[in-house]
Amino acid sequence: EIYRGRRPNRGQVKKEPSNRINRLIRVSEVRLIGADGQQVGVIPTREALQIAETEGLDLVEIAPNASPPVCKVMDYGKFQYEKSKKEKEAKKKQTKIVVKEIKFRPDIGDHDYDYRVRHAKEFLGKRFKVRATVTFRGRQMEHTHLGREILKKLAEELSEIAEVESSPKMESRSMFAIFAPKSNK
Repeated sequence: EIYRGRRPNRGQVKKEPSNRINRLIRVSEVRLIGADGQQVGVIPTREALQIAETEGLDLVEIAPNASPPVCKVMDYGKFQYEKSKKEKEAKKKQTKIVVKEIKFRPDIGDHDYDYRVRHAKEFLGKRFKVRATVTFRGRQMEHTHLGREILKKLAEELSEIAEVESSPKMESRSMFAIFAPKSNK
């Protein structure tokens, strides 16, 4: 198929407003809440629209699944603005858990081991979780105790700044342990 013409804007799809407003409310009657927050009662939609227009505000459907739907007389622009501010504020308070992975081998050298431990301490200092993985190849699978020793040694070195969240476990050809930063209480 050959496409002729402008390409559609990907990622810029217009979203329908989350709440129906004014003429988009297509039910015969609604439960109306006035601009002052007082309940007016169940009235025909046309009458509710007239009340909103006389006050210079919008009729906004708040609970579309109720029977009859609940609508409120309010400034829709201000409502959307406050709603987006609340969402941004909630997003700020959210904490993201980042897990950094450090890989070891059963036959790792001292310098390489120290280098990885230094990185693990750095990650834990930044309040990230650390997943330490020991990967086994071929005949190394016979010596999984070496991997357990490496993870045990790592746990001892990180004991001041981290706690073991998940003790060493085997998963196919690798063994892993997860370390979380200690809480500062």
